[in-house]
Amino acid sequence: MESVLAVLVFFPFAAGILSYITGAICLRRNGGTEERQETARDAVALTAAALEFALMLWLALTAVGPAGVKREWTFVLPDVCGMSLGFTLDGFRAVYGCVASFMWMMSAFLSREYMEHHKNRNRYYLFLLVTLGAVMGVFFSSDLYTTFLFFEIMSFTSYVWVAQEENAPSLRAAETYLGVAVIGGLVMLMGILLLNRILGTLLISELPQAAAACESRGLLYIAGGCMLVGFGAKAGAFPLHIWLPKAHPVAPAPASALLSGILTKTGIYGTLLLSCGLFLHDGTWGRVILVLGVVTMLGGAVLAVFSIDLKRTLACSSMSQIGFILVGIGMQGLSGEENALAVHGTMLHMVNHSLIKLVLFLAAGVVYINTHALDLNEIRGFGRKKPFLAVSFLTGALAIGGIPLFGGYVSKTLLHESIVEYGGGAWMGAVEALFLFSGGLTVAYMTKLFAAVFLEKNEDEKKQAEYDGMRSFRNPLTGIALGGSALVLFFWGIAPGRTMDPVAELSQGFMGLNETGESVAYFSLTNLRGALISVVIGGLVYSLVIRGLLMKRDGVTGRKVYVNLWPKWLDLENLLYRPLLLSVFPTVFGVVCRILDSFLDTLVVLLRKSIYRNSPLPYERPEGNVFTVLLGRVCNAFQAIGNLTWRRRNPVHKDYVHLAAMKEEEFRESGLVIQRSLSFGLLLFCIGLTLTLIYLVLW
Repeated sequence: MESVLAVLVFFPFAAGILSYITGAICLRRNGGTEERQETARDAVALTAAALEFALMLWLALTAVGPAGVKREWTFVLPDVCGMSLGFTLDGFRAVYGCVASFMWMMSAFLSREYMEHHKNRNRYYLFLLVTLGAVMGVFFSSDLYTTFLFFEIMSFTSYVWVAQEENAPSLRAAETYLGVAVIGGLVMLMGILLLNRILGTLLISELPQAAAACESRGLLYIAGGCMLVGFGAKAGAFPLHIWLPKAHPVAPAPASALLSGILTKTGIYGTLLLSCGLFLHDGTWGRVILVLGVVTMLGGAVLAVFSIDLKRTLACSSMSQIGFILVGIGMQGLSGEENALAVHGTMLHMVNHSLIKLVLFLAAGVVYINTHALDLNEIRGFGRKKPFLAVSFLTGALAIGGIPLFGGYVSKTLLHESIVEYGGGAWMGAVEALFLFSGGLTVAYMTKLFAAVFLEKNEDEKKQAEYDGMRSFRNPLTGIALGGSALVLFFWGIAPGRTMDPVAELSQGFMGLNETGESVAYFSLTNLRGALISVVIGGLVYSLVIRGLLMKRDGVTGRKVYVNLWPKWLDLENLLYRPLLLSVFPTVFGVVCRILDSFLDTLVVLLRKSIYRNSPLPYERPEGNVFTVLLGRVCNAFQAIGNLTWRRRNPVHKDYVHLAAMKEEEFRESGLVIQRSLSFGLLLFCIGLTLTLIYLVLW
């Protein structure tokens, strides 16, 4: 049975290759006609995604009973790059394995229609399935080596999603995405190597005990900080969030749903490994995560309020919701052993956000399929006479806004109560205020999106008439994907005691919580008060800020249109990261390298002009050496004899002493060039070897 874990990881890799081969073969057999090629390839991809979900659901139901996990299953694949790959299944992994595979299946269903007129569809489905395997490898990993390996595979394969369209915006966004992923991965690897040196183990199950016995807390914080950079970059946490608002608008909508709903959760998964493995109940670490969470939560919400692009707004919303989750992780550390509210709130908001963003991005995909636009002014009024699309989108909007009777309300209530229960004085009061304010901003920007797409009319009457006349705006498979996802989200949140609480209790062991704690009356007046405050804030922000400041009257039609007033110079990538990485760092390190490169030559010159100054020789030859002079004179004598005999009519007059000296000088210069190149290479090798030995000896 344990081998099923490996099947869940590696089956999507094989299925992706099979779908690519199927598409390529059918394309050749049909002489360039793509209809049958699409059907065969898409059938392979969609069937593989459905089989993955069915197998994952069966495994979860087999492993998990009414009382929780029957037993943890572990599978080890030895001798992979000198180490072993380990996979394990517990309650948390069972839940997120089901969530991930379900989202992949629904996204694959939408991809059939969404990608119908796009190029490079073979490549798209290949990397869609390969990334699924990598994600399952991350969630099932039982050691940090396996986590890192599949984490990096996931980063490189998902890069293709962002670059899928191969136009200037997508390639630039993909460049940013890959840059953040690579730099974050390298810093994470530094932390993993240091952690292995400190604790002597990378097994996730052994980390809490090994970390508790570690005396080098400073080094442990350094290792954890390095790993947090890598995981935080993938999660979209501030200040490494820069890829989120740029990657989502240019990626296909099904891929955006997975980028937002699942790939960010792999970063949260890694952050939980650190917070609940290395720094369980550590107040200092909890404060750091809490501060990052608050800044990410508020920053993403503000960006979403200003955005006028449908998918960019949802991307900024993802950043904000990741902030809510990080607040929960931070509260776990601060609350110590009494952290049941924070643990359950963190887990449930992770699942809520995944399911919500699946619905919202699938709905955005349907809008884009029909309008080929994402600007709110262009898609305005598209959904006015489309109740199915409106209800589906509204389900996600109400859930993410924290409205009672929807899932987001339950998880946000738990997170809010964890803050209130902790207390902590004025600074925790500020955290609570920012939490409620960010929730209000969520209500505001989701109201903006729903009103623009489903309530307001387009400024262009002909375009509005065209939108209203679209009766068949989706195919049946797209309807199944969108409607099925919305139904799951609705029933998931409407009865939290039967759905959400058991899932939270099932997953709590992964976060170091053994006792469930007291039950929460979700719909008590005290808890409803927090949601009401956020709704009121949201209404005020929408009325005063969005409708009042972020909409201007069009000079031609006289109607209000959405305007983006966010200052372009506040783009953190262009303001900070690109100047540092492309200008400042290359200049500074270039100067340093030039100084080091010329240091030895300068030192030698100084020594030769001072201590080892050249002493005058009794006799210095004008050119050449003894051998060249002797050889040249012999050749000159042979030339003189020839001029007197067989070359008497056409004598030759060459100075072979000079020619031999010139050849000797040329040979010597060539030798010096080779010698210097070899010396430089050996010098770099010796420096690298020395640094490696110093690291091994000291650390």
